[in-house]
Amino acid sequence: MENSKYLGTEKVGKLLLQFAVPCICSLIISCLYNIVDQIFVGNGVGYLGNAATGVIFPITVVGWGLSLFFGDGAAAALSVSLGRGETDEIHRSVGSAVFGSFFSGVAVTTVAYLWGDGLLLLIGATDANLSMAHDYGVIIFAMMPLAMTQNTLASIIRADGSPKYAMAAMLTGAVINIIGDPVAIFVLDMGIKGAAWATVLGQFVSFLICAAYLRRAKTFWVSAGSFRPSIALLKPVMALGTSSLLTQLSIVIITVVNNILLVKYGARSPYGADIPLAAFVVIMKLFQIVLNVAIGIAAGAQPIVGYNYGAKNYGRVRELLRLMIRWTVIVGLACTIFFEALPGVFIRMFGSADDPVYFGFAVLCLRIYLSLILVTCAQKVCAIFLQSIGKARAAAPLSVLRDVLLIVFSLLIPVPMGVTGIFWAAPIADILAVLATGAVMIRVWEELGRGTKAGEPAAVIQPSRQGAIITIAREHGSAGKRIGQLTAARLGIPCYYKELVAVAAQESGLAEEFISGINSDENAVMKELYLTADPVKRAIAAQEKAIRRIADAGSCVIIGRSADYVLQNYPDVVRIFIYAPKSYREKKVMEMYGDSPEAAKKSIARSDAARGAYYKSVSGKEWGDPHGYELCIDASVGEEAAADLICSYVGRIGRLIPVDER
Repeated sequence: MENSKYLGTEKVGKLLLQFAVPCICSLIISCLYNIVDQIFVGNGVGYLGNAATGVIFPITVVGWGLSLFFGDGAAAALSVSLGRGETDEIHRSVGSAVFGSFFSGVAVTTVAYLWGDGLLLLIGATDANLSMAHDYGVIIFAMMPLAMTQNTLASIIRADGSPKYAMAAMLTGAVINIIGDPVAIFVLDMGIKGAAWATVLGQFVSFLICAAYLRRAKTFWVSAGSFRPSIALLKPVMALGTSSLLTQLSIVIITVVNNILLVKYGARSPYGADIPLAAFVVIMKLFQIVLNVAIGIAAGAQPIVGYNYGAKNYGRVRELLRLMIRWTVIVGLACTIFFEALPGVFIRMFGSADDPVYFGFAVLCLRIYLSLILVTCAQKVCAIFLQSIGKARAAAPLSVLRDVLLIVFSLLIPVPMGVTGIFWAAPIADILAVLATGAVMIRVWEELGRGTKAGEPAAVIQPSRQGAIITIAREHGSAGKRIGQLTAARLGIPCYYKELVAVAAQESGLAEEFISGINSDENAVMKELYLTADPVKRAIAAQEKAIRRIADAGSCVIIGRSADYVLQNYPDVVRIFIYAPKSYREKKVMEMYGDSPEAAKKSIARSDAARGAYYKSVSGKEWGDPHGYELCIDASVGEEAAADLICSYVGRIGRLIPVDER
């Protein structure tokens, strides 16, 4: 915590520059492969070559998504295991993730080869570009297993504390691709095949560099046995990587839908099927570069925003938001001016400027599609900002809103307008998405202006004596919290409930309200998907660290938060589960919250489902399974009697030093 305090004291502008620039560079490097190919293919092969690479793009994104599925999941699992001090199985988790990524790549390659040209025609290839798409894809697909493994390894390397090594591996491959493209296309006259060979050569070298890291990893050591796949170890990896996979699959859906629509409506236009497809590929590369700059600004600001929000420095949070928006507006406005004033310059970068029909159409559609790029960037930055302050339930739908609207309008607008309507869908989606985002941001801005709330528990860990650490899991309505408090009072030891959340907020830089709600019934509808969101994973890791800090301070009672699992390796833990008949719990809920009988039943069902999902997410085990507890108590015996039973049990097993011996 001491090392992170400068996030709350250093000048905001200096911090944002320090954190955002590396993020922007990483994002730009990650998209260099494809963009460089487009530039050299466009100049060396023509717009049909660009259309062909655009056909292959969604298949490579599927591979990219699967590699992140295993890579980001393994990285998160590695971080959690390190935080818990559970290092024995890290090498097998890493090995299983690498195995899963490699054989997913084999599966994608096999499907692509067996399906062949039929797959390419399905996702947007035309008779004119099919041959080029085939030649390019055959080579690219062959490297997919190793390219995907390299990407998975890069995520693991970053989590192992070596982000510069991972970046160097990616940058080396990008440089090889940049040099190899012109040599293969122009010097060796290999055409589109040359672009593919340059790409796979860069990917292969990056793979070798990442694979070499496994012999010098900081927190694990792999052997041949590490790569024997384990379903038990892969389950948490895949659960944690789900959000990354879904993000990439959304890109695939958007790309394939647009490819199909462009070919369909393009064939009915004077431009034909290939010109709109080729123009769209080029425009999307420009869009990707600008958007990555904006996302880099927001992603770089995440730890600064999160820390200050958690510390309740709301004035600094507002200042950060102003600065993020200002930088984004400057970048977006500059790019808009260039795109609208000099569109031909950008189209010429990607070749085929000597074809007047293609050039005229591409210039027109670039001006349309990128006319509100500033708005697009601002909307994405705001969605990431909401994630940074823990409002994942608002951030998640807003982050995909523009993409969903884009698909809807891409399907509707071309009906009356023809092929150019597909490009008009972007600014219309931008306007609606930013209006919805703006409404949310106004409320958030007002909340930040109101400042801190009174009466919140202090993030203080109370000193205690040696002895039992009593964890209490409980069904909703069983009065487990009250039973825990009574137990702590009788034994003369601290009790942690809301206080635990305050400690975790300090650890993560997230808001207490957000951490408090991660296993509440409000989130039950999102369950596993919600629990894989990045801010939620950060909150869970911080909460577990807080639980261990509390346990290290001495004997105490900890209520909820899967503390029984988090402290499974602690010798003095007594695990208690409080349950009760439904009729008893319904009556309790009606007494405590004033619910109607029907509302009480629904509240119990939602809350228990959410607690079960949370426990399953962090432990892989079933919540409430009696085999996981030393003592299960029916709360209908009464709160006082239940507390007496716990005290009697703890005293009988000799886990607590008597009060008079303190």
